[in-house]
Amino acid sequence: MRLVAILLGLLALTACGGKKTASASEVVRAWSAALDRNDNEEAARLFADRAQIVQNGEATLATHADAVHWNAALPCGGRIIHLEVRSKSQVLAVFELEERPQHRCDANGSQAATLFEIEHGRIVLWHQTAVPENFAPGGQVI
Repeated sequence: MRLVAILLGLLALTACGGKKTASASEVVRAWSAALDRNDNEEAARLFADRAQIVQNGEATLATHADAVHWNAALPCGGRIIHLEVRSKSQVLAVFELEERPQHRCDANGSQAATLFEIEHGRIVLWHQTAVPENFAPGGQVI
């Protein structure tokens, strides 16, 4: 009986707090995969309310609906060809742009880079930036 109580206690301890927050890299990969499937709802779930967008100006995605609309407006999906973890919360992703369902990609085959800031498993900053000069296509993807 004592062994059963110990096993139940261990089970309870491992179950508590079992939900792990996704790493910044995992969030970036999940967002990219959702966008490539044209799952704008799922892509939007990865954005925090009041997320900042820097792309040809600045915008704030005040609500989930704003995030759905913004993701739906992106013309291209993309294959991640390089991830650079800059800190626990910042990741630079380089994409090779591709068509995505129900969209027409205006830059198919070109590269684009985005700096992501992630807090508590959600994107709080999506900042389109220049592809780093020292980036060599075909580099290691982490």
